[in-house]
Amino acid sequence: MHDLAPLTALGADAPLHETIGAVTLTEQPDFALASLSARRGCEKEAAIALRKIIGHAAPAPGRSTNSQGLVAFWVGPAQWFVEAPYNSHEHIADELKAAGGDAVSVTEQTGGWARFDLSGETATEVLARLCPLDAPQMQSGAATRTSIEHTGCFVICREALRAFSIWVPRSSAGSVSHAIETAMRSIA
Repeated sequence: MHDLAPLTALGADAPLHETIGAVTLTEQPDFALASLSARRGCEKEAAIALRKIIGHAAPAPGRSTNSQGLVAFWVGPAQWFVEAPYNSHEHIADELKAAGGDAVSVTEQTGGWARFDLSGETATEVLARLCPLDAPQMQSGAATRTSIEHTGCFVICREALRAFSIWVPRSSAGSVSHAIETAMRSIA
């Protein structure tokens, strides 16, 4: 019998939760993630399939939607990522494929990405030190791709000026979280 233990993206038994000054960084391992892309000529069908799952129209460029714990965010033309609580949507990729059929290509992304939440009074100042985003201008629901520590990431504004989620490739979780913590210390 195997003696396996689940580890976070940072290789720990428990998720990172670090407060420095007026900002907190929290690793969020309990989310499933999948990508949905329209196949050629099936953009309308893909948007309809996504609407079936999330209960809202597909988010436009630079936007995300949040409905009953399901968050979809735009990542490219007729392409979206969908995040959901792992406990209730472990098989979110299967749900997306069932809704879209042959009109969509769906890829399980859960093990390939790590989510960090950055919240607090100085969250926008931390982001200003990390990436070329105008975070103070981001409104709730804004979502964009950027680079942190030479790594392509997605940033979702959960609450204007105060709360952001950062999706990073799992293989870069350590260096990106270190960069975020360093920026947090520089402000404190």
